[in-house]
Amino acid sequence: MNTPAICLTVIAFVLSSYTASSAMAQTQSLVNTPVGTQPASKPAPVTLAEQGRNPAEFPAYVETLKTQARLQGVSDNTISSAFANVHFVDRVIKSDQNQLEKKIMLDEYLARVITPEKIEKAREQYQLHQNELSTISRRTGVQSQYIVALWAMESHFGEIQGKEDIVSALATLAFEGRREAFFTKELMASLKILDQGHVSVQELKGSWAGAMGQNQFMPSSYLRYGADGDGDGKIDIWNNTSDVFASTANYLETEGWKAGENWGKEIILPEGFDNVLAGTKTEQGKTVSQWQQLGVTFKDGTQPPPATQKAWIITPDDNLARSFLVYNNFRTIMHWNRSYYFALSISTMADAIAQ
Repeated sequence: MNTPAICLTVIAFVLSSYTASSAMAQTQSLVNTPVGTQPASKPAPVTLAEQGRNPAEFPAYVETLKTQARLQGVSDNTISSAFANVHFVDRVIKSDQNQLEKKIMLDEYLARVITPEKIEKAREQYQLHQNELSTISRRTGVQSQYIVALWAMESHFGEIQGKEDIVSALATLAFEGRREAFFTKELMASLKILDQGHVSVQELKGSWAGAMGQNQFMPSSYLRYGADGDGDGKIDIWNNTSDVFASTANYLETEGWKAGENWGKEIILPEGFDNVLAGTKTEQGKTVSQWQQLGVTFKDGTQPPPATQKAWIITPDDNLARSFLVYNNFRTIMHWNRSYYFALSISTMADAIAQ
């Protein structure tokens, strides 16, 4: 899942739109409280989740979603067909609430997601699809190995796309309420996909969190970055690899990919390195020479990048293990999924494919 993309390895937390308004309401309540009156010790619930939504309320909630869809211009025919079999999906709530915090270190994570078997298959697919990949790469500037790496990680080359009904899954997650605004937006995007005739209701399947197709785009990402790779007038990220590759490359190109540039290198930090300097915010970037002046060194046998190359330092395990000097393209991968672990898995896989 990407953010704003995507099949989600890590889903970005989005604040509910209720938060600001509820905070303002609570402040106004305190202002208007008569002197000597004690304000309520517990503020009223501000999210659907805090209200403890009863699944019995789901049908009524669906009607409010239909109203929102009409206000956004979705046709009545699409609304009727999309919601004809909508149902509360308890397992997506459990999946969303049971997402685990990071419990393993980087090396163990990489060993789990980048197996020798997956590398071998990635190289085979890289060669098998070389003609279409090369065409897309020349057009967008995104190197083919990164496209294949994302394909491998997101859906195991299209083999694991998810079978949930997207409308039901997103409606359920919006109803649950912890991230109501985010999932409502994605639901509206999925309805627009149907309304525009890109896919049928029966074909609109994906993961429990709403990520779709072989590159696991969220619906809003499909609308923004979906691309027709083979010129047939359709954008089919479920079945057509040309469209999958073109859409992936279009995402990266749109988000700032620099043609031909690498992602970064592993480095050795000096003793006492100030971890405040680490991070991928724009203002945290320095030239390679500036980092070297601060004591950063490269591993033996590693060719340093040009001294003027802009770079950032990341320490995924908080200086407990490996550190990396990363470039703009690594930051672009993080637009897809804002996780150091995920971006490093894509980068590492891409390097293995290109060897």
